Amino acid sequence: MASAGTLHDAFIDELRDVYHAEKQITKALPKMIKAATSDELRQAFENHLEETKGQISRLEEVFASLDEKVKAKRCDGMAGIIQEGSSTMGEDFDEPTMDAALIASAQRVEHYEMAAYGTLVAWAEAMGHTEAAELLQATLDEEKATDEKLTDIADGGVNREAAAAAHPEGDEDEEEEEAAAAPVRASAGRGRARTAARR
Repeated sequence: MASAGTLHDAFIDELRDVYHAEKQITKALPKMIKAATSDELRQAFENHLEETKGQISRLEEVFASLDEKVKAKRCDGMAGIIQEGSSTMGEDFDEPTMDAALIASAQRVEHYEMAAYGTLVAWAEAMGHTEAAELLQATLDEEKATDEKLTDIADGGVNREAAAAAHPEGDEDEEEEEAAAAPVRASAGRGRARTAARR
């Protein structure tokens, strides 16, 4: 009877899985760069593409530190997320909405990676693989920073632009309210001026 697998076996399996995931991401990001219309978003994707290449090299260092062969195992989870993203890029969205949707797709990728690397760091530390844990933590930190950057881009204008395109009548209502309020403010201002004059 074959002996049961250990945490080390699960760890190597997960490493191979995330190695394949990173390889998939390097193929998906150029398409996302092309689809993005926001210069800031495009730059963020370009930066992360270079970062991902470095993360692949870092994973190869992790394999070496454990005297394990560098090998990929198909990551079905990432394949599904990337397929969803490809479907999104095929939609006929207006430009701000496409950028907002691309950010959503990219953050799904980041959250998947954060979960994977968080587990790998915890397992490496538990087994005393200090060098591997440090290398994996460096990548986890990068994934978190990328996720925060994407949130900043979304909150910094992309979501508002997409929302304005979706509900343009909202802007008109605000303008009408502003116009209606202007005479009231002007009247109140004249009233204060007269009161001050009496004093």
